[in-house]
Amino acid sequence: MTPDGIADIARLRHAGTRVGITSVCTAHPLAIEAALLQGIADGAPVLIEATCNQVNQDGGYTGMTPAGFRDFVLGIAARVGFDPARLILGGDHLGPNPWRAKPAEEAMAKAEAMIAAYAAAGFSKLHLDTSMGCHGEPAALADEQTAARAARLAGAAERAVAEAGLPPPVYVIGTEVPVPGGATHALDHLEATRPEAAFATVEVHRAAFAAAGLSGAFGRAIGVVVQPGVEFGHADVIGYDPAAARDLAAALERLPQFVFEAHSTDYQSAAALRALVDDGFAILKVGPGLTFALREALYGLDHVADVVAPQPGATPLRDAMDRLMLAEPGHWRRYYDGEGADLVAQRHFSYSDRIRYYWPHPDAQAAVDALMARLGDRPIPETLVSQYLPRLWDGVRDGAVRPVARDLLVAAVRAALAPYSAACA
Repeated sequence: MTPDGIADIARLRHAGTRVGITSVCTAHPLAIEAALLQGIADGAPVLIEATCNQVNQDGGYTGMTPAGFRDFVLGIAARVGFDPARLILGGDHLGPNPWRAKPAEEAMAKAEAMIAAYAAAGFSKLHLDTSMGCHGEPAALADEQTAARAARLAGAAERAVAEAGLPPPVYVIGTEVPVPGGATHALDHLEATRPEAAFATVEVHRAAFAAAGLSGAFGRAIGVVVQPGVEFGHADVIGYDPAAARDLAAALERLPQFVFEAHSTDYQSAAALRALVDDGFAILKVGPGLTFALREALYGLDHVADVVAPQPGATPLRDAMDRLMLAEPGHWRRYYDGEGADLVAQRHFSYSDRIRYYWPHPDAQAAVDALMARLGDRPIPETLVSQYLPRLWDGVRDGAVRPVARDLLVAAVRAALAPYSAACA
């Protein structure tokens, strides 16, 4: 499947071809580098998506506009030798969410400007997510209102690509979207989307696009976001159960224009990911799971440094990050609960990985840079890799991974991506 061929993903699936693609949802440069290197190894296109909160016309929490994020990713691609023609850029959760505290019309105007910026920057896969209420509205909107707002955003994207002279994008629709970044409570089970709800989502959007004169744009909708019954919380993961999703998977046969898009697939087993693709969940989104693996490796390397490059008085990386998170708690305070050791564990080790929002902070960058300077390019003994980075020991022992700090960080993210690569092969 080529980048242009993502438009054909449903046609291929319904023609009997087993097809899947990983949607890498991250703005961390090492995670993006790892994804591109994995794409080179697989000879496959790479889909990288930015969310409305990460990247928007106001800069998002990364400080990047859509055009800025595009250039950021293309710069990494050039450095590692990834063919930009095989790169697919996507926008995730595009809608009024960043401005939902504002009145609806003001928030939607901002959302229109955002999606136009994504489209004009060459993002070719756009997820329309307008299900949330704005100021004075219910938390969740009626399907008809959600679909009408989604069509409005699609219209803005269509106008933007026409003005820019770019190929038109493909769209993903659907309102059964898991909580971005994972659940905030303990989990024991989840209900898969009911087939009739999936059918209703498609039909209400079809009608809304037609009413807006956008039937052609709807014809380029390729995916429906549904809940296959997978999710993760702070310390638990609900794995995919094909039997529980059997009716939903079977419903796809009545939706020949679409595949299903599965969010929150982080931390699923390799077998679960393969089963998801087998059942038509052909777009697998992953994000926190990649930066979780990166954080594990950084903390492991901090312990390695204490052995091979001791520096009396050096602040442990975990302490530096905790100081930063306590000083600026906005990214985690509403999501974690408890007290004492429980709260400390969540800040650093939660599957939801709220710590990922802090890595771009100058204080965090300085702490990581200091660690990497201590380690430099010195070879790290296999025994210390075994002790502190055990997931990478086989690769180091077999010569597939160079035992130096930076390569080990990239390898840690690639290890998290490997089961996705296998599932989508």
